[in-house]
Amino acid sequence: MTTEDRVERLVERLGPLTGAELQAQTKDEVFDCWKAAMLSSRLAVKKVGARYLRLDRKVDGFARLSPSILREFLTYSVVGLAGDTTALDGKAAEVLAHIQAVSRAKLDLAAGVVAGIAALVADAPTPEQRFCVFIAGDVVYEMAHDVPRPERSTGKMVRGSDLDLVVIVDDAAPDALPRQLDESIYQQKYRHLINPSAREEIDYIVKRFQRLREQAGFGAFKEMVACKILREGVFLHGSRTLFDAAKALLHEYAVTRKLAAMDVDAARLRRDAERYLLSTDQSVLTGDDLHLFYTADESEEFE
Repeated sequence: MTTEDRVERLVERLGPLTGAELQAQTKDEVFDCWKAAMLSSRLAVKKVGARYLRLDRKVDGFARLSPSILREFLTYSVVGLAGDTTALDGKAAEVLAHIQAVSRAKLDLAAGVVAGIAALVADAPTPEQRFCVFIAGDVVYEMAHDVPRPERSTGKMVRGSDLDLVVIVDDAAPDALPRQLDESIYQQKYRHLINPSAREEIDYIVKRFQRLREQAGFGAFKEMVACKILREGVFLHGSRTLFDAAKALLHEYAVTRKLAAMDVDAARLRRDAERYLLSTDQSVLTGDDLHLFYTADESEEFE
């Protein structure tokens, strides 16, 4: 029996399933499950949520979409019978509601973490006018997931999407402030990583406004990543004036236009990648080909 046969029979018997549920039931390679679901004339695949820009050194031009094809299938897609739209839409609504709830919970957690950090530096002169904190990544798109995964540096299992925090410090602030902020966030990062009831990964960076201005030059890959993160960033705490000034750099340096062009390139790459992968047998795909299917990493900004 082929993977396509197994997938079709499972959906007939159990109703609409996420990609992860299908793969767990069939025990087949996830690539094979994805391909079978996408190509079957008897099945329909409904994707939920958003797609957004992610930068990847391994891609020509650096622009690709997130979530990856793999993550989109496993977590953000529902497979059902082609003629049963009611059941398919119902399951998709459940999946979307769960993703949005996870995103809200992670956003609330981030706000609490940042409030705690701000309290630790509250004795500095007018501290909250000297810095701002914003969040980026899956959470801001309401696309956070809670699928367990290993954290990069320790290998400890964490609950899905990380919290990407960026702290911008005013150039006129004393040197002690960025050090205090860095130490405070690191303590929170460690506490949330090792706490069994939390197991959340916090990625962060603290930098001066001048550094952000330099990165707006959009020259090196790491600068592009910083600009992309700034574009999607949502204000959490501190000086709204400083945050607005940071956002204004995107227009001042024409970064908004450059990122918009990358959005177009990323969408085109996804279409081309899906078409190629669906038309090619996995046995002849190379490592570079399969990279189109799997997840990219943007961790450099937070190193």
